[in-house]
Amino acid sequence: AAAQGGRTMADPATLIADPAVEAVLVASPDATHQRLVLAAIAAGKPVLCEKPLAVSTDECLEIVAAEARAGRRLVQTGFNRRFDPAYREMKAIMDDEALGGVRILHCQHRNVAAPAWFTGAMAVTNSLVHEIDICRWLLSTEYSAVTVIPSPAGDPVLFVFETEAGSLVSVEVFMNAAYGYHVHAEAVCVKGTIAMAHPAPIRIRRDGAQEGRFPENWIPRFRDAYRIQNQAWVDGIRAGTPPADGSTAWDGLVATCLADQVVAAMATRQRTPLTLPPRPC
Repeated sequence: AAAQGGRTMADPATLIADPAVEAVLVASPDATHQRLVLAAIAAGKPVLCEKPLAVSTDECLEIVAAEARAGRRLVQTGFNRRFDPAYREMKAIMDDEALGGVRILHCQHRNVAAPAWFTGAMAVTNSLVHEIDICRWLLSTEYSAVTVIPSPAGDPVLFVFETEAGSLVSVEVFMNAAYGYHVHAEAVCVKGTIAMAHPAPIRIRRDGAQEGRFPENWIPRFRDAYRIQNQAWVDGIRAGTPPADGSTAWDGLVATCLADQVVAAMATRQRTPLTLPPRPC
């Protein structure tokens, strides 16, 4: 970025306070998010923070409260799937209600292989957390309970969420699927289904078979989602109106709070009610 005309600084506080800086994008290690977002709020500058908003519910609450005291919306949490064309098309069809209400939303989140430093909890806090946010957005409802069902080998794991709207959300998280990076969603509605197509944009047909390749990681799949998200954020700053579909600070808190409760439910393997703290005014 510096080579393309930007500047580098050793101290993030100095960068955030710089009068030439109009907005802040936080893409640093997770544990640093809270203090950087709070610094941006204190400076009165819009901030887009990559997920997670913070590493604990209490830290997220401090951010939500600080933004409330600021008197205007400054924070957007970087859940980029809300801007992915496939998810957006699914939501438009769901909201149209031509197929009736959604009974079950099936999701798959598969990676080639988990990094050596990945822990069991990170399958929730770094991977499942995307489905926690996107399914809540797609269905326009909150979750009421979760049941975690691990496979005998521990990977993949099946998460079944109950929602306040009465629908179910099933999410398979497979951290070592081997064949490629694969994120998929299908909504089973009253009068039909809505499913994502294969993520590959082309098909190869040869030797009596058809082939569509999966990427090795998330970058090819969600490159456009990041670009569209970031442009919507910039456009919102210029217009003085944050993007309507962007994840707010409260949405970031919900994702972190629920992920912590799902991690606890992994240990009990029992149906676990999900709760949220009071929202700061």
